[in-house]
Amino acid sequence: MSLKVLLTGGQGFVGRRVLDFLLDRKYQVRALTRRPAPDLEESGAEVFQADLLNLDQVRKAAEGVDGVIHCAAKSGVWGPLPEYIRANTCATINLLTAARRAKVGWFVHTSSPSVAHSGLPLDGVDESVPYAENSRQAYPYSKMLAERLVLAADSPDFRTVALRPHLVWGPDDPHFLPRLEARARAGRLFLLKSTALVDATYIDNAAGALLTAAEKLAAGGALAEAIGGRAYFIAQGEPLTVPDLIGRLLAAISTPEQPLTVRFLVSPWLGLAAGTVLEKIWALFKLQGEPPLTRFVAEELSLPHWFNLSRARNELGYAPSVSMAEGLRILAESCRAKNSQNR
Repeated sequence: MSLKVLLTGGQGFVGRRVLDFLLDRKYQVRALTRRPAPDLEESGAEVFQADLLNLDQVRKAAEGVDGVIHCAAKSGVWGPLPEYIRANTCATINLLTAARRAKVGWFVHTSSPSVAHSGLPLDGVDESVPYAENSRQAYPYSKMLAERLVLAADSPDFRTVALRPHLVWGPDDPHFLPRLEARARAGRLFLLKSTALVDATYIDNAAGALLTAAEKLAAGGALAEAIGGRAYFIAQGEPLTVPDLIGRLLAAISTPEQPLTVRFLVSPWLGLAAGTVLEKIWALFKLQGEPPLTRFVAEELSLPHWFNLSRARNELGYAPSVSMAEGLRILAESCRAKNSQNR
């Protein structure tokens, strides 16, 4: 199968790994980027600079491709809702519109399990769990709106699907692991006391699931019809408690000279209260940056967030190619190699 794919977010963590997978399969890739990307060009991708909020530019980017894999997004736990709506919802609307006008055949959307985060436990839930519609949580709300639009756009001549990888981690992670390491090194890493289970997703499993979904949609016929208009939770399928998960990740990125550990544990009710107060302080005084803790993060740290992956396994054929143990080993080796280079 020879495909030409328009990929957004190719300079991001998940998008770059998807790009690698596509090029390994000898697919043609047009990477839509906001800024020059010589590294993507060197890898073999065609780079097309455009602003996702500019429909004319996006329409030109979509011309002549078979399908779209949309990984670009504004992530975070704090910030004005309009910024998230523009980056995550309006950009997705433009991409959908441009793809339809260019008669592109399929669209794979990178969503998030947080579209179902309502402050209640997500304890082994499947995709029947309802959307959360809490506009106070900007990122989940903007992603929820985008996912609903993507799935509603599914039709026989334009198949769409949304994947929800949870807590993606691995080598070269520019977000989660560096922040975890920085807080641990500063002695400011604390967690909430909880035995709730949380699942995560190694980067290759997330990227592989997106590629699998794209190939099924591209195949057309019954394969595309079976998954068109549907959402899928993606994770390791190996849920752990938050302290256990964070402890394993810290062990993988630690050095013998400076082992990284959690500073202390606090009760969930105290964490939620602190997050609520800090949010109000940041909003009242219009402080820069994000609060040290928010209600959303407190709930993520104390409530179950693991998922029934049966739909992904049965319909997508999803099976994590990298186990938790193997992913931690690869992460540790990558960190050791980088530390050796920096000496």
